[in-house]
Amino acid sequence: MKQFAIVGLGAFGIRMLEELLEITNEIIIIDRDKDVIEKYKDFARASYITDAINETALRKIVPPEIDAVIVDLGGKIESSIMTINFLHKMGIREIVAKAQTDEHGEILKLMGATKVIYPDREAAKRITPILASSLLFDFMPISQNLSLAEIRANEYCIGKTLMEANLRKEFSLNVVALRKEDSDEFTFINDPSYAFAKEDVLLVAGAEEDIFAFSRDPERQVRRDFRESFRKLFGKK
Repeated sequence: MKQFAIVGLGAFGIRMLEELLEITNEIIIIDRDKDVIEKYKDFARASYITDAINETALRKIVPPEIDAVIVDLGGKIESSIMTINFLHKMGIREIVAKAQTDEHGEILKLMGATKVIYPDREAAKRITPILASSLLFDFMPISQNLSLAEIRANEYCIGKTLMEANLRKEFSLNVVALRKEDSDEFTFINDPSYAFAKEDVLLVAGAEEDIFAFSRDPERQVRRDFRESFRKLFGKK
């Protein structure tokens, strides 16, 4: 089961906690505000009241092998920069940080952030599927009913031709283009006899739920009930 840490429970941090509860309860939360920790501690495996710029505390709390750390320190720009730097030095391989401005985001990237998010609900919805599924490389909502996604070929389609896989019928997805996993170059595929290989990455278009169905980890559905309980208790929409 994947493990995450959330450093700072601002609006974005809380939204990420809610979304991550769909896939795991292996979540560590860290905040300097005792009242905030008290409110959300029951939804995390472990909770800590400490200042994020305390490097010694971070090293004790956050295991270096953790899958990802999400940082949301509100408007504390200097603190977020220091925290990202500490996590980077600790060897954390996936650091997702909330930025206030484009300039702030660029600095966070320089400090070691692997993903910079500008806070809103759709940002949380975009990053969570990527963290949750090893098949999903990128996800971009275009409108309420249409999204684009890069998805690694899965067991369903590997070895099948484009015609045999028939993703339009089986998953309501349109295959727009394709690239190899070790390349960034996409090519259009219009040959129905093309056979999917395990190193293929598909660029698909479709509804959000159809994309999730094609790339979903089995535990996503198991965690859905826990997520709904969280929303009802705290009034999240």
